[in-house]
Amino acid sequence: MSRTTEMVLGILGGLIGFGGAFFALFIGSIDEAVSGSNEISGLGTSAFLFSTLAIIGAIVVKFKAKLGGWLMLISGVAILISISLFGVVPALFLVAAGLMGIIRKPKQQPIAS
Repeated sequence: MSRTTEMVLGILGGLIGFGGAFFALFIGSIDEAVSGSNEISGLGTSAFLFSTLAIIGAIVVKFKAKLGGWLMLISGVAILISISLFGVVPALFLVAAGLMGIIRKPKQQPIAS
């Protein structure tokens, strides 16, 4: 079964997640220089790692749909928690793709007599 929709949504969500993660890392480095706190940098790093996991899940969904779906679903929720407002768009893409990978059933082939 073709899982192109899940793969495209997962890759888009992962790439947009990378953008949000880099922005969080940038803001975190400024915050660290000003106040000495590196909390935002840590959250940006976790968002970067979960964006990487989302890209891996988008590739895996072609071969093992449920595993790839769970990877994208977990990544979407984790990105949303990590970078909150900047993670809304990638989380929407990743949660939708993840649920499609988990729930969607393959089409049954008609039995030829």
